[in-house]
Amino acid sequence: MNIKRFVAPDMRQAIRLVRETLGPDAVILSNKSVDEGVELMAAVDLAHTDFSEARDTVTPSEGPSSPEQSATDTPDPLQAVRHEVQELRRLMESELGELNWREMGERHPQQRELLRRLMSLGLPAEIARPLSERVGDEPGIDHAWRKALFHLASELRISDDDILDQGGVVALVGPTGVGKTTTIAKLAARFALRHGHRHLALVTTDNFRIGARDQLETYGRILNVPVRTAGDPAALADVLDELSDRRLILIDTAGMGLRNERFKEQMEILRGAGRPIRSLLTLSATTEPSAMARALKLFAAARPGACVLTKLDEAASLGAAITAVIHSGLPLAFVADGQRVPEDLQVARAQPLVDRAAELMAEYEAECDPAYLSIAYGGSRAHARV
Repeated sequence: MNIKRFVAPDMRQAIRLVRETLGPDAVILSNKSVDEGVELMAAVDLAHTDFSEARDTVTPSEGPSSPEQSATDTPDPLQAVRHEVQELRRLMESELGELNWREMGERHPQQRELLRRLMSLGLPAEIARPLSERVGDEPGIDHAWRKALFHLASELRISDDDILDQGGVVALVGPTGVGKTTTIAKLAARFALRHGHRHLALVTTDNFRIGARDQLETYGRILNVPVRTAGDPAALADVLDELSDRRLILIDTAGMGLRNERFKEQMEILRGAGRPIRSLLTLSATTEPSAMARALKLFAAARPGACVLTKLDEAASLGAAITAVIHSGLPLAFVADGQRVPEDLQVARAQPLVDRAAELMAEYEAECDPAYLSIAYGGSRAHARV
């Protein structure tokens, strides 16, 4: 019998692929993180599994995958033995993980229910588990749930640097489609209302999308503020010198994919301007977790001082976004929840954001697959029937 390999952007999609491909009696042998998201190894009949047989790879239609060499193709017999030993070790560790999950339900049912809710919120096990353990002995599940949300909010750093008061030169960086240009318009409008348009200017380093420049120029005409384009470090230095009397200069950078070669060019423009430029990393709440993690890794090169979370109004869950902010260590400066300028932009506050995540969970009745819970509780390697 073949052991099948499944690759998907996240655990829920991977488990769904296992169920659709192998049926409800399939057994998950192992799971690990890969560049494409997560990888599961699964089989139908564990008792008769031969680890030396070829592995097939199954991926969702929208996700990439890389072919895996089968054990039978390996000329080195020791390599096949090592692989089999690793698989057996994973199975033993997985059994212990599932037993611990069941024992937790018997001995600490409230703690397990809290863990289920937190993971239904969209949080990974490494964040959900400590929270559930911290408040698991509180009297009453509803009280414990509120305390868990309170402690989750305390994990979020909130920026105390209000650029709308302090001013400076600020660049918004981030992937394509996260709403950088619209967010700049909202920030600009709020600043103009507070301090007047004469102290404000807009700059774009995006030479790739004519529509983006046109959009920024439209906002500039509405606000009656200058808009400049700078396509290289020298041009940006000249523009900043020209606008040196402005209290706040907002820079709109080119959006790009996570593997786009333009990223290096954009970073060189900002670094070569000869003047300190603060960066705000712009992230969309609708981005899937694996793409969010890759964006954080890539844009760390821009050394952002804080982040902005956009498109809260389009998200069905905020767990991945909250997780990304916590893992990044970046303070959250603003959140955006609509297209209106400037109404749909707020200074970030931790507890309202977490409460909104809980409301979304209740609204969409998010439920974690039992297999997913068992895998996550067991750690990076787990075994659960789907």
